[in-house]
Amino acid sequence: MQALRLTSWQHDAELADVPTPDPGPGQVVVRIGGAGACHSDLHLMHDFTPGALPFDPPFTLGHENAGWVEAIGPGVTGVEPGEPVAVYGAWGCGRCPRCRLGAENYCVEQSRRPVAGGGLGTDGGMAPYMLVPDARFLVGLGDLDPVEAAPLTDAGLTPYHAVRRSAELLVPGSTAMVLGVGGLGHLAIQILRELTPATIVAVDERPEALVHAAALGAHHTVLPGPAAHDEVWSRTGGRGVDVAIDVVGSAVTLEFAASLVRSLGHLSIVGLGGGQLPVGFFSLAYEVSVATTYWGSIPELVEVLALGAAGRIRADVQRFTLDQAPDAYRMLAAGQLDGRAVVVPS
Repeated sequence: MQALRLTSWQHDAELADVPTPDPGPGQVVVRIGGAGACHSDLHLMHDFTPGALPFDPPFTLGHENAGWVEAIGPGVTGVEPGEPVAVYGAWGCGRCPRCRLGAENYCVEQSRRPVAGGGLGTDGGMAPYMLVPDARFLVGLGDLDPVEAAPLTDAGLTPYHAVRRSAELLVPGSTAMVLGVGGLGHLAIQILRELTPATIVAVDERPEALVHAAALGAHHTVLPGPAAHDEVWSRTGGRGVDVAIDVVGSAVTLEFAASLVRSLGHLSIVGLGGGQLPVGFFSLAYEVSVATTYWGSIPELVEVLALGAAGRIRADVQRFTLDQAPDAYRMLAAGQLDGRAVVVPS
């Protein structure tokens, strides 16, 4: 079968022939119905060098995956061939206290494991079939279309976790700011709209993205620039924002977010834009919590998919065939995508 492979660091992914997987004991083969193209894949292609991560190429890309169980190995229980499933992307050890709670994204053994997940050190879903090492990584889809579900496993789950982290702050009268209204940001706005009473401020340098943000439920939209800080300050009555979710993560967006988070607020860094935020006693408002977040837990993915199945959140999807997958990544790098690119291998 053909697959989109990362063959070496600092190199574009390319299509190559690989064997169709067979499940061994405890393993499951999933027929892929949709595999999301994520901006972090571009970082894998271009930003890392040998030894920078605990894994190395070659491997098939695609860590946002959904489809149908194709075959199960000996000893597998709980799933059956033909069942529609989403694949949880962060693969932990399965035995440490965090993994036992379903938070395999924060596996205690993560730094010592040579694989972070499917499409992250081992073969992912940019192929007709994907080998999943354990059925615990599969979550049932019900009637949710795998193409619609695939982005929810990361682009939906990651901002969902960030919102849940700050749930106690997102009360009536609070304000949440989302920086970047792309693949993750457009879902962050919907999640805030559905789960909280907070006033939502969307910030993006593209006017068309801000129009979309308003349609999705953002109460205020702001273009970056010299007047942007004062505009957000005015919109919040001079209080600043309670929660900032930065899905860009550049030096500029981090500085902007830090200047507006009020005391006791949260700044969640979700994007991999390479920015750094100096932290000192007077660099932030008092008792602001700054955290990086990584994916979400398996129970949270169940909740995200339930929101999707109920029609309460929905990823904007552009479909590509497997042959078009390299074009999808080129468009993603050029900022030419609206929402999430999903590769449909079949």
